[in-house]
Amino acid sequence: MSTRLDKTNDAHGGEGAGGDGGSNKAPAGPDDAGPVAKDAVTVVDPRLLVRQEGFKGYLNEFVRKMRSGDLGAVPVIVGIAVIWAVFQWKDSAFLSPKNLSDLSILIGGTGMISVGIVFVLLLGEIDLSVGSVSGLAAATLAVLNVRHGVPEGVAVVAALAAGAALGAVHGFFFARIGVPAFVVTLAGLLAWNGLMLQVLGTTGTIGIDDDSFVRMLTDHYFTQLIAAYGAATVAVAGFFLAQFLDSRRRKAVGIPSRPLSEILVRTAVLAVIVYAAAWRLNEYMGLPLALVIFVVVLVALDFVVRRTPYGRKVIALGGSVEAARRAGINVVAVRISVFALSGLMAAFGGLMIASRIGSASQQAGTGNLLMEAIAAAVIGGTSLFGGRGSVWSAMLGMLVIGSISSGMNLLGVANSVQYMITGAVLLAAVVIDSVSRRTQRSAGRG
Repeated sequence: MSTRLDKTNDAHGGEGAGGDGGSNKAPAGPDDAGPVAKDAVTVVDPRLLVRQEGFKGYLNEFVRKMRSGDLGAVPVIVGIAVIWAVFQWKDSAFLSPKNLSDLSILIGGTGMISVGIVFVLLLGEIDLSVGSVSGLAAATLAVLNVRHGVPEGVAVVAALAAGAALGAVHGFFFARIGVPAFVVTLAGLLAWNGLMLQVLGTTGTIGIDDDSFVRMLTDHYFTQLIAAYGAATVAVAGFFLAQFLDSRRRKAVGIPSRPLSEILVRTAVLAVIVYAAAWRLNEYMGLPLALVIFVVVLVALDFVVRRTPYGRKVIALGGSVEAARRAGINVVAVRISVFALSGLMAAFGGLMIASRIGSASQQAGTGNLLMEAIAAAVIGGTSLFGGRGSVWSAMLGMLVIGSISSGMNLLGVANSVQYMITGAVLLAAVVIDSVSRRTQRSAGRG
C-alpha cells in the first residue's frame, strides 16, 4: 500500500552508480531493504487508498474526500437546509404541514422525469425530448380512456409503452446510426410535441375523471397515523439492514467496511428526518400516495444502478466508452436501453402531472418542465460529464427547485425572479461539479 523513499537513496550514487553499474544483480526486495533514514518520506498512491477501520477512519476518509473534491451530496443538502431556514424565517407557513404536503406532491411528476434524465447523464449524454414525451403520454391516456372508452389500465400501459418506445427510437438513432443525442432528442422534442397536438385534436384539453385511478395517484392520502409512521419505520429498518449486511459481506472478503458505529449514526440521522416528515404530514392529511410512489421508484432504480451488472455498465460507459467496449460491454444495447428508460420515466412523470392538474392539455410538457427536470438532476449532484451521480439526485434537486418555487410563491415574488434564482442555483451546481472534477484530477482521483 505504501513505498518508503529514502532521500539519501542510491539513485545517483552507491553501488548502482559506481563501478558495478552494469551488474545484473536483482533489486532488493522488501525483506532485503536496508535501514530507513530518519527523514524518509512515505509516499502513498492515492488510487490505492482504503478507509481505515473504525469511526475515526470514517472521519478521516470524509475529510480526505472533501479535500480532494469528492463532495457528493453535501452541497445540495447544505443548500436545502439554508433555503428552508431562510424561507421559514421570512414566512412561518413555509414548513407548515400543508405546504410540506403540497411540496411532496409537487416534486413527484417532474421528479419522475428527472430520474430518467439521471440515467442519460450517467452516460454523459442529454435527452431534450422528455417534456414532449411526457405530454404525449398524458394525451395518449386521456384520448384512449376518456374519448374512446378504453379501460383505464390498458390506457395507462399504452401510454407508458409509448414513452419507452419513443425513447428507444432516440437511442437507436444515437447508438446505432451515430446521430448526436442532442440532435436526436431535439428533433424528438419538436416532433412529439406536434404529435401530441394532433392526438388531442381541436378541443385542446381533455379532463380526467375525478374518481379514476390516475387522479388517485396525487389525490389519495393515507390518513391513518400508522401509515406515515409505519413507512418511516420500514425506511429506517431497511436502510440499517442494507448497510449492516453490506458491511458483513465486505468483512467476509477482507475489504474495509463501515463500522457499526457509523452505520448507527447514519441510521439515526435518517430516522430523525423521516420521522419528522411523518409527523408533519400527519398534521395535515397524512401520507400522500404520490410521495410513496416516488420514493419506491427511487429505491428500486437506486438498487439497479448500484447493485446490478446493468447499472455498473451504465456508469462504465459514462466513464469511458472505449474502455467499456474493450471490457465486453454491448455499448449499443446499453445506450438504447437507457434512452428507453428515460422515455418510460418521462411518460410516468407525464401521468403524474396530468393526475395533479386533472387533465391533458396542449400545454402539457411545455414551458419550463424540461429545464426543471434537467436542472434537478444536475443540482442534485449528477455530473454533466458522465459516470458520476445517483438517482436520489432527482429528489434532492427537485426539493431545491420546489422549495424555491413554494417559498417565492408564499412571499409573493414574481415568476421572473424565481426563474432567475433557479438559473443561478443551476449555474452554481455546474460550477461546483466542474471544480470538483478538476480537484479530483489534481488529487489523482479523477
